[in-house]
Parts: sequence; structure tokens; C-alpha cells
Amino acid sequence: MTAVTDEDHGKGKSKGDSGEKPDGAKDGRWDDGLIARRAAAAAARDADEPVPVLAPADDDAEPQVEAYAPAGGPLPARLDALRELVGLSRARLDRDTLAEAGRVLDEAAARQRLSSRHTVVAVAGATGSGKSTLFNALAGAPISDTGLRRPTTSQPIACSWTDGAAGLLDRLAVPGRLRRRPHPGPAAFDEALQGLVLVDLPDHDSAATEHRDQVDRVLALVDAVIWVVDPEKYADAALHERYLRPLAGHAEVTFVVLNQTDRLPGEAADLVLDDLRRLLDEDGIALGEHGEPGATVMSLSALTGDGVPELREMIGRFVSDRTAATRRLSADVDAAAARLRKVYVAQGRPGLGERAREEFADRLAEAVGAAAAGQAAEREWRRNASRACGTPWLRLWRWYENRGLPGSLDRLGQALTPPEEELTARQRVEQAVRIVADDAADGLPGPWAQAVREAAFTGAQGLPEALDELAVKAGAPGAAKRGGGTETEKGKGKGKSAVDRLGGRPPKPPRPKWWPAAVLAQASMTLLQIFGGLWLVGQIIGVLEPGLVTPALIMLGGVVGGPLVEWACAAAIRGPARRYGQDAERRLREAAAGCGRARVLDPVAAELVRYREVRERYVTVTEFSTTGR
Repeated sequence: MTAVTDEDHGKGKSKGDSGEKPDGAKDGRWDDGLIARRAAAAAARDADEPVPVLAPADDDAEPQVEAYAPAGGPLPARLDALRELVGLSRARLDRDTLAEAGRVLDEAAARQRLSSRHTVVAVAGATGSGKSTLFNALAGAPISDTGLRRPTTSQPIACSWTDGAAGLLDRLAVPGRLRRRPHPGPAAFDEALQGLVLVDLPDHDSAATEHRDQVDRVLALVDAVIWVVDPEKYADAALHERYLRPLAGHAEVTFVVLNQTDRLPGEAADLVLDDLRRLLDEDGIALGEHGEPGATVMSLSALTGDGVPELREMIGRFVSDRTAATRRLSADVDAAAARLRKVYVAQGRPGLGERAREEFADRLAEAVGAAAAGQAAEREWRRNASRACGTPWLRLWRWYENRGLPGSLDRLGQALTPPEEELTARQRVEQAVRIVADDAADGLPGPWAQAVREAAFTGAQGLPEALDELAVKAGAPGAAKRGGGTETEKGKGKGKSAVDRLGGRPPKPPRPKWWPAAVLAQASMTLLQIFGGLWLVGQIIGVLEPGLVTPALIMLGGVVGGPLVEWACAAAIRGPARRYGQDAERRLREAAAGCGRARVLDPVAAELVRYREVRERYVTVTEFSTTGR
């Protein structure tokens, strides 16, 4: 495929491969590397000519390398935070999600080990855009081939103005035979360009796949890039969608050059340049105008040299700052953080509030039957009071009613829970766990929400059995049915019924100190009834002298006093019984809440703490963003 450019209607094919002297040769000698320089030196000695003083190439001198170590600035802290972020997230995020962040960290570490005295700038463009001609114009010599044949540049070619860039070029995989130095002249000795490493790339739209792969690889490693566009392809969708738009955050290390302006008549160059600026703005690229940071956009003609000195001056100032590598790495961190935003930034304020914790405790208390346990404890207190302070005749009647009933309250102190109620209790526990997990995960990014739910459901395994154990110990209604032991315990012979564990009946509530006096009073009333009755019987059979009033009054006092004592005791124990029931309910509720907290809430809280830690690292990564992302 061929295309006509300023290179085509200017210089034509390079003479480098024809055996003729290239345009940049001097006295038949071409400074293209170590061999050429040694040959030039030998020829000069033979002819008693002075040897030109040339800067030694990277391969022929000790590299003067300064480790990349930016003084201060937010970049080191951001890289450390990103490294910690990746480390904390490996167990929660998949490898593909963290791949870009890992690549940025690797490339940053590799760049920091290399020279800080050099700035690597790539010259990229489409077929026929004239990027090789511009590369040669900046170098001051025809280093890169130009001509009609396409693709002209098949491999990256580098030109280094100073020594010590060998490590950087090794990182770019530029072969030694394609490493050049500028030809002696104004460009070579320009003080502002000392430290520049210029790389000519293959065409990014080349039909050869390996050429496009090389462009993508090198663009990910260089410190800055000069995009060369021509009036015909400056709006090419492949350029904007594949490169400019994804690299919009790298505007501060981007130059966009409209080449071949000599082909545009009149004011057409200004119109095309304005349209190019419009397209770049639509791509999201900040333009460095009026002193604002952003991409440098300009027009020139590499063929005629119009605008090339201005570009060289801009590049000189850019290289002299020695901040290009830092800007590039900072932009890479911004891009990686932007891709990770959806997995770290939550909607709202996720977490477990006090209300959610209380509602979870209420649901567990309902599932374990805390309210019923409190009511049962209150009834048990009243029942004990009735047994102790009630009339013997009433106790005899109640014994008669409950005799022969194996599931009576007197024998077990509780009713067995039917199977459907047991199932409902388990379902309530599962529902409580599901609700609290959803509340905790609400608003979290997908991976962290899933981690919170997994923590809740994993911790909830065995929670219903643990709650049954608590209910058994508390003597809650239905605990004997639910507390038959886990399947594992039953298999080992360790699963005992609630009745076996508790000695056949639930523990009795304590008695107040005044109960003995009440029992004595009730016994006295009973004795009065018996004494009065015997007195009357003795009078009836004639053993005692007649006189019905006194024994009748004694017997009546016992008959009336017994119920009165029982009623007084019932009134006296109403408040303590209620408080005892409430205390029993509270203890069971707290025990259930503690069990749920240890098994569910604490693991969920640990996951939330882990998320907050990575969120803080992410904030550190994005806090000093240079692209506003």
C-alpha cells in the first residue's frame, strides 16, 4: 500500500541502502554507531586529520545513570497506596480486574530503576503522515528512512542525545543496530535537548499486525509521545478511538502535531488545526492553552522546516523539566484508578448501623422464643407461688388434673414445639441473616457486597443449633424439641434431650425470703380448718360438749384465711414474677444477640473494615490525581 506525503514529493527514497552517501554524511563518513565512529577515528589518524569530538555512544562509555527518584511529590505515596490496595484486594477481586494496576506498578518500578536524566519521547503516526521526516528534522539527520515504500519504518528507531540511556532502550527492546546519535550540528549540541531519547515508531495503522503490536508496546513504556497527523487523516477514527481517547488522561505528556501544512493553501491550515482541537476536546483531552496544563497542539511542515524550531524549543523545555516520567506514571496511576473505581467506590454510606444490629437481635430473639421464654418464666414463678402458698385442697386438685399426662406443664414446665414451629424458627434465623447481610452490603461495590454476604452466610452455619442450645439452657418453650443435638453429636451419642440435660425439668426460679412465712401462714390456716373440723366432729359424736359457734368460727377462719393468704401471695408475687420473666427474656435475648454477633455480625464487620481499609488506600491513590479522574 502506498501513500503520497511530504516525504514523497520531497526527498524520495533514502540513499542509505543504495551505496550512495546519505544526505547527512560528512566526507563519506556516517555517525551511525560504534563501528562508524571507530572507522572515522582511524581514517582521521591515517590522514593526520583532527578527530571530531563526538559524545560517546551508550555502548562505548560507562553509563551515567541516575536512579529515578523524584524529590517529594505525591507519586511515591500514590504508588505505595496502589501497591497496598492491590495486596489487600487479591482475595476479593479477580486477577483480570487487578491486572492493569499490577502492570502500572511493575512498569513504575522498572522506570524508577532507570535513568532520571533522560526523557523518552516517541514519534507516532499513521502511514504517510510524515512522522519519520519529522523525526529526521528533529535529529538533524536522515536517521529514519522515508520514501514511497510502505511501511517505511518497520521497527522502532531511537536517537539519544546523551549517554546513559542504554537501560531505557533495552526496556523498549530497541535493537543495538537501530540506536543512533544525532549528527554533529546545532541539533546535536542543543543544550535544551540533552537527555532526550527520541523514538520513531512504526505506523499505528500498518497492515502488518506485528507493527501495530510494537506501537502499542512502546507507547505503554515511553515518557511522552508526539502524535503526527496529516490533513487527510487527522480525523481518522482508528487514531482517536484506539489511542487518543483512551490516553486522554495523559494530556500533559502528549504533543499533537499537524504536519504537511505546506500542502494547505491560504488559511486552510488554521481551519484544519481548529477542527483538530475540536476533535481532541471531544476526546476528553485537555489542551494546554493560556498556561493551563494539557496537550500541546501545533502545526508545522517537516519537509520545509516551518514550525520545526518551535517544536524543538517546546520539546527542549519539556525535557529540561525532567518531570515527564513522573507525569506519565502519575497519569498511568490515574487511569488504573479510574478503571478500579467501580469496584471500590460505594453508593451512599454502607455498613451496619445500630438500628440494623438491633433489628437483627430482635429477629434472633423472636426465632429463639425469648418472649415466650419470659412468659413461661413468669408463669413458672406464679405456679411455684401457688404451690407454696396455695391451699392444700387446690394443690390436690391440680395434681389430680395433671396426673398421667406425660407432656404436662407440671412435668416438663413447657410445651413441645410441633415440627412446623421448629421449621419456622429455622426459617426465621435464615431470614434474619439474609436481611442483615443485605443491609450491610447495600451500596457496596459488587465484589465487596458478595464478600459481605458470604461472610454472613458462612458464619450463620450452625447458628440455629447454637440458638437451640441457648433455648434449652434457658428452659424456653419448645427447646426440648429443638435441642436434641446436632447430627454429628447424635452420631457420637452426645445428643441428649433437653429433659436429660436439665435433670428432667427446667430449673426452678428462686423464692423470695417471705415465702416461708407465707407457707407457715397457709399451714396455720389449714391447721385451723382441721382443728375446727375435728372439734365439730367431736361434738357431733358426743365426745365433746356441744357448742357450734367456737369451732365453726375457727373452721371458718381457716377456710377463709387460706384463700386470703393465697390471694395475698399472688398479689405480692405479681411484680416480682413479671420482673423475673422480663429478666429471663432479656438474658435469652442477650445470649441470642451475642451468639449472632459472634457468628454473623463480627465477620460482616471485619469485611466492612477490610473494605474501608482498601477504600482509604483508593482515596490516597486518587487524592492527588493529575487528570481530575
